[in-house]
Amino acid sequence: ARLRRVPTALTDVEARALGAVDDAAAVDLLRRLVAVPSIGGTDAEVEVQHLVAHELDALGCDVDRWPIDLTAAATAPGAPGQEVHRTEAWGVVGTVAGAEHGRPALVLCGHSDVVPAGDRALWPGDPFDARVANGAVHGRGTCDMKGGLVAALAAVRALRAAGVRLARPLAVHSVVGEEDGGLGAWATLARGHVGDACVIPEPTDGALTTAAAGALTFRLEVTGAAAHAAMRDRGVSAVELFEHVHRGLRELEARRQPVGDPRFAGERYPYGLSIGRVTAGDWASSVPDRLVAEGRYGVRIGEPLDVAREVLAGHLEQLCAGHPWLAGNPVRLSWTGGAFASGELPAGHPLLPAVRAAVCDAGGGSAPERAVPAGTDLRLYAAAGVPALHYGPGDLHLAHGPGERVPVAEVVTAARAFVLLALRSCGVR
Repeated sequence: ARLRRVPTALTDVEARALGAVDDAAAVDLLRRLVAVPSIGGTDAEVEVQHLVAHELDALGCDVDRWPIDLTAAATAPGAPGQEVHRTEAWGVVGTVAGAEHGRPALVLCGHSDVVPAGDRALWPGDPFDARVANGAVHGRGTCDMKGGLVAALAAVRALRAAGVRLARPLAVHSVVGEEDGGLGAWATLARGHVGDACVIPEPTDGALTTAAAGALTFRLEVTGAAAHAAMRDRGVSAVELFEHVHRGLRELEARRQPVGDPRFAGERYPYGLSIGRVTAGDWASSVPDRLVAEGRYGVRIGEPLDVAREVLAGHLEQLCAGHPWLAGNPVRLSWTGGAFASGELPAGHPLLPAVRAAVCDAGGGSAPERAVPAGTDLRLYAAAGVPALHYGPGDLHLAHGPGERVPVAEVVTAARAFVLLALRSCGVR
């Protein structure tokens, strides 16, 4: 159930800054960001970062933009890995100066990369030509998460327009590579851009997300024995072997789901295990002797990545040991792509009530606490000692699909909440 909270009276400065939130400018910026098809690993992923840097420049921020060292990102201890090939990537941080020097009191971090649009025929229009209809902006990246990034930029614009001088700095981190591991956030933190607390405006559907499950990508290789399809009993089908393996993976998934964590309310598989791609055989009239499956494996909150890997590896060993063919020809497991550890805001941290109060006072109602069953950049900030949570416009269930959209009212409410949070976290001079 949602908590009930009565909005507090606003100060004159807060009221003035809220009044400066520009709805039309926010929608215009969101449409311009969506028009850059910043799919991970493409030139547009670089282009959109320069666009955000230009916006931060125009807002009078101290902007740090730098080319990310991709060689270091591929070899450094603790680097999150990547699932796409990149020849270039940029980090962007804009800082609103405070009267006092030092680390920012608040960081707002948003990723500008998006996933591919998929089958264009399933979209009502061009997914990268954002349209406004029924009170929402529709298009790839509107919800995940350019709408949230725009809310952060709109908050900075409102503070500037209201003539507010903060006592301590406020920072906006625009990062890439979130969808395939977290390259941008990792590089930003490694460069020394930290803060006292961080809000990541991922789509939360009005809730405050204080924990994120992790995720690992894996590859399975199943070996059978080829034969002519007319005499398939002379061979061993890798596809049929995988049926046995897949049933066993479903059993493991069921055992790993949480019990009694209200933050996962409504989520059937917080720690989901999903096979996303399967290839097998090389000839339709042959029994397939090889199958390769690639998938995603959920990591429990607080579970070390090495422990999660050991659990899946051990389960596969048991599945193979109990099978007449696989006992002698075990499935080969390898770990590929990005590695998302879990992340969590420390229990009792004041960031949660501070954001909840700002959301309520901004007109967003009483926000419940939730956890998200997906790997996010939250865990990178938490690991760097920066307490973090998610709050942002949109519904994550619409992300990555052809119905992706974000309500304009939610973008505006988030911007208003970030205005209040910045004023209260950074102070005013």
